[in-house]
Amino acid sequence: MSGSVSGSGGEPGAEGRPAAEGRPGPDGEQGRGDEPVPGTGQVPGQQEQGGGTGRGDEQAQRMMARMFPPGTGPSPDPAGSHHERRIRSFQPRRSRVTKGQRLALERLWPRWGFDVDGLRQLDLGALFDDPELPVVLEIGFGMGEATARMAAADPATGVLAVDVHTPGQGNLLRLADEQGLTNVRVGNGDAIILLREMLPPDSLSGLRLYFPDPWPKARHHKRRLLQPEFLDLAARPLRPGALVHCATDWENYAEQMLDVLSAHPAYENTQPDGGFAPRPGNRPLTRFEGQGLDKGHKVRDLLFRRR
Repeated sequence: MSGSVSGSGGEPGAEGRPAAEGRPGPDGEQGRGDEPVPGTGQVPGQQEQGGGTGRGDEQAQRMMARMFPPGTGPSPDPAGSHHERRIRSFQPRRSRVTKGQRLALERLWPRWGFDVDGLRQLDLGALFDDPELPVVLEIGFGMGEATARMAAADPATGVLAVDVHTPGQGNLLRLADEQGLTNVRVGNGDAIILLREMLPPDSLSGLRLYFPDPWPKARHHKRRLLQPEFLDLAARPLRPGALVHCATDWENYAEQMLDVLSAHPAYENTQPDGGFAPRPGNRPLTRFEGQGLDKGHKVRDLLFRRR
């Protein structure tokens, strides 16, 4: 959020995962050694290449606009005209929206969905119809199966699930409706904008970042979502004691996550030895994660608290 939003249910080791905002993945590269502006990923005077400006992306946006006129579903580019261009930690995946997903979006988006447009501050109590409900932000959720399972297992916690993958948004809404889950809300857009512009201070009880894109090439590590600047942004809406739960199957990224979280003064490791945590029982083992484990991938969990 992936800087944007990313999510659970992502396939370990696979391309096109979620990020702070949704699923990561462009390969646009900065040139000539220019450095991004801290906290934005934006190079002064340079427009990001590969961040959703190509012809295929424009066609997909036009298709989305036809499928969901304003107010009837997720916007194809909710904050694009309001906020700076910057290096993205994610890239929307363009895959077909099934009839069931489209019907779920048309019927449920006005009640349970919102665009991350950066134009207003969210009232989470009003959004969840319960001002006392603790709310956890999940950045990137894939097709939403694990998100729905966690929401069903803990109905006393609201899940603010953010991604940029339209079929996944529709599928999560469908699952929530079929299972009678009233504690799920679905956001469409960049998690960085959500954290920076739309969430009040001390409004979140937790943050989940499961299997964000690892950006394995060294020159792309700057696109990884979990960076010091991301933790700076997340610290404001996270209330003291809020749990930050990350998971990845990419060893190099796991080590970076541990280093970055351990070095940040706003967070403390819940593990007495200062290392990785055992997989908590409340994080479901997804089908994709099981396939990764079968291939020998080692999944790492990190559990930190907001000081």
